[in-house]
Amino acid sequence: MAKTPNPIDKHVGARLRMRRLMVGMSQGRLGESLEVTFQQIQKYEKGTNRIGASRLQQLARVLEVPPAFFFEGAPSADPGKPLLAEPAASAYVVDFLSTSEGLQLNRAFAQIRDPKVRKRVLDLVAALSAPKE
Repeated sequence: MAKTPNPIDKHVGARLRMRRLMVGMSQGRLGESLEVTFQQIQKYEKGTNRIGASRLQQLARVLEVPPAFFFEGAPSADPGKPLLAEPAASAYVVDFLSTSEGLQLNRAFAQIRDPKVRKRVLDLVAALSAPKE
């Protein structure tokens, strides 16, 4: 029977993937900087292989984030108590930003400097996503 990844390991892996994509780094390049294969990076990102403390420190240094970044919004071991102050609903944001489309949309939107244009873009997206009557 295949062992399912721990939810924390999956979350840390998703945050790793999100940050790697945010800085525009390939799995191969990240692997080279850590002296591991890109396949190992894939396993970290999927949560199938756990990331040890020293490796997490290396990842944080290479990706220029504090180690705590990888745990932001992590699920609690006790479903009744959140592990961190971030709401549980933030998981969908991490999932979205872990996709290439989410990252592209986020980057493009961040480049819009005019607040009125940003508001119009938000209105457009809201109108496009509204359920059809």
